[in-house]
Amino acid sequence: MRLCLVTPGFSAAEDDWCIPALHHLVRRLAAEHEVTVIALRHPRRRDPYPFFGARVVPLAGGVRTGAWRLAMLVRALAEVGRAHRRSPLDAVHGLWADEAGFVAVTAGRRLGIRSVVSVMGGELVGLPDIGYGVQLGRTGRWLVRRSLKGADAATVGSASLEGPARAVRGDRPLAVSPLGVDPDLFRPDGERAGLEGTPCLLQVASLTPVKDQALLLDAFALLAGRHPDARLHLVGEGPLRETLAARAATLGLADRVRFHGPVAHDLLPPFYRAADLHLVTSRFESQGMAVLEAAACGTATVGTAVGILRGLGDAAVTVPDREPRALASAVKAVLEHGSRGLDLGRRAAETVRRDLSLEASVGRLARVYLSAG
Repeated sequence: MRLCLVTPGFSAAEDDWCIPALHHLVRRLAAEHEVTVIALRHPRRRDPYPFFGARVVPLAGGVRTGAWRLAMLVRALAEVGRAHRRSPLDAVHGLWADEAGFVAVTAGRRLGIRSVVSVMGGELVGLPDIGYGVQLGRTGRWLVRRSLKGADAATVGSASLEGPARAVRGDRPLAVSPLGVDPDLFRPDGERAGLEGTPCLLQVASLTPVKDQALLLDAFALLAGRHPDARLHLVGEGPLRETLAARAATLGLADRVRFHGPVAHDLLPPFYRAADLHLVTSRFESQGMAVLEAAACGTATVGTAVGILRGLGDAAVTVPDREPRALASAVKAVLEHGSRGLDLGRRAAETVRRDLSLEASVGRLARVYLSAG
């Protein structure tokens, strides 16, 4: 197939892990198909470049809005047209259902090719207390509605978004099609990071309000008395790092919470393997790739009932969001129940190998491309 993928951001080079799930996806698609990627806002470079056989066209839109946004979208439509004239496209796919989705749907109609739109983040949510979600802005709401209503096919990354997407899309084709993890990179066997703690608890997430690490720290404080040797490891960076470090100190946890900062995506597996449990405290996830990465490494997740975590059944443990006592109790129950954590990890790894590998996700997406229309 000849495919054009439109995305807000993409890797600036083959060794750049800007959006890891897209890095894996495009690399795998390009092994079998002719792929053009149009990156609307990132990277800053402006020259087209190769990426594992794909061709990337960066528009370097940055964070500009208003008239700049309109000009960027017009240019993106022109680039899809050029790609189609160069080699007629079979499908154009907008990854994120706002700007990218709008470009995919509009180009598909103009050029007479199949359009696919994927909900990849907070397009269908608005959380005003933390300023998160596309639904908080009028333009964003319009773009999402136009994209989801107009696409020949649409996908969501977890069953938790099927209802909200269906409310916009109606009875038009909609598939639950989560992105998968690369089992060659994320696997149970291999090196383990030298992380302290008995138990060793891990979270891999950006340090931003929607990930709600305040809940994580409050829950860990409730566990700390019963498990004096427990340690909490946070991998990720973000604007809340200093605030969270101060909160950890206030809770008396400064020497038991380790902020590792950003870790390159291909160096994450040893962290997952070293942990007894991976924890999620997000207010919202469209899917949750860290859950699948941990699972592929044999490490179970306990966390808030968001994204794909809600659909893992007996391979994970979920709790309501914003309730530190519920999270602490769930973690305690797993830790103090013999081999339960290992059993959860084995079931999670089996689920990923069977249904949520990179190969399985690309196969699902290829069927969506072929069926759109």
